[in-house]
Amino acid sequence: MLRSAATPRSPRPAVRQALRHRRTAAIQTLCRHLATAAGGTVINTDPTATAQEALAPSGAFTAFQQRRHFAALDGLRCLAILGVLFLHSPLSEPAAAVFRLFGRGFLGVDLFFVISGFLITTLLLREQARTGRISIRRFYRRRALRILPLYLLVVTALGVYFALLKGDAGAARLWPWYYGFLANTLVDHIPMLAPTWSLSVEEQYYLLWPLALILLPRRWLPWGIALFVLAYTVALGTGLGDLAWRVGPLAFTLAAFPYTAILSGSALALLLHRPRSFAGLWALLGGRRASLVLALLLLIELALLPETLLGWPLLLIHLTMAAWLGALVIREDTPLMPLLRLRPVMRIGAVSYGIYLLHLIAAHIAGIALPRLWGPVDAHPLLYVALFWGLSWAMAEVSFRLFERPFLELRHRKGELTRNG
Repeated sequence: MLRSAATPRSPRPAVRQALRHRRTAAIQTLCRHLATAAGGTVINTDPTATAQEALAPSGAFTAFQQRRHFAALDGLRCLAILGVLFLHSPLSEPAAAVFRLFGRGFLGVDLFFVISGFLITTLLLREQARTGRISIRRFYRRRALRILPLYLLVVTALGVYFALLKGDAGAARLWPWYYGFLANTLVDHIPMLAPTWSLSVEEQYYLLWPLALILLPRRWLPWGIALFVLAYTVALGTGLGDLAWRVGPLAFTLAAFPYTAILSGSALALLLHRPRSFAGLWALLGGRRASLVLALLLLIELALLPETLLGWPLLLIHLTMAAWLGALVIREDTPLMPLLRLRPVMRIGAVSYGIYLLHLIAAHIAGIALPRLWGPVDAHPLLYVALFWGLSWAMAEVSFRLFERPFLELRHRKGELTRNG
């Protein structure tokens, strides 16, 4: 029967609307409780909001600024150190002969550089936003407590062994330069200290970069980085990279100071710190699958670029790494995050510094132990890799828990990014 205009409307729509409001309120309350229990901050608990509203640039920028722990960083560190470990395993050369990608493990160091540049710059910018200034003293103290204890222990132990106990004159000549963080300019290395070259590059960056942030106009720094990186890349391609100034066992060349990766990470942090440039990067990198696309792009570059990467190919890889890192830190619901947040992956990333410094010592021990226990390394390459990698991780865990942790606890300050740097 048709209802006339004068016939009262059914109360059901009003009841449904009331139920909808009550359900919305219940969901909001549940979201707040869950966020409180997890120690998080609720940015948007309205379940009726669209994904575009919840992830608008302004909301994403606020979430990024409030984030004290970047969940992807330890996972990325794990990938970086696995590349280094694979490079120094007997599997690297035969695998690279089949597929070039497997010979790119050395680029794990470049990924470390990009992460370091981003994280250090973000720490300094947020300290200035929070306190009104950048404390050089506190910065150097934090970095010293993170880097120096294990570094000095390894350099001193190996220096004593080779220079003093074994009487190696060459080692004695090289040994003092490690304490000045000039290992990146050495023409030769004390056995098992070759990885210290990258730590020298980082320490030189730590010495100069905070001063640049304080003294130079902030808005021009990304452009300054771009000009420096371009000039450096062009200079390497014109033959200037072959020029060397020799001082004893040191050779000062352009290639000895590869700052493009670490400065790419620094530029990323500068751009993400300002709302306007953050919005521009959000438009490029803010898609939920952007990090997956960039990871695939990076793999394609590693597989297809020339065998010699020095110059423009390496710059392309550094920019792709920086973009990939940006996509992972501006939003944390990407398809890669479950992999990067696996407990073993995060744990390896957390102790990756120790693995990096100690892995050649572990390789040396594995190379001695395996022939005595099972036979030649060539006959048991997989067994050697398992022993080498497992020993690297075990030594790093012991170092972290018993030696490094007391120093790390000294550097903790309320309000700083935690667990990432």
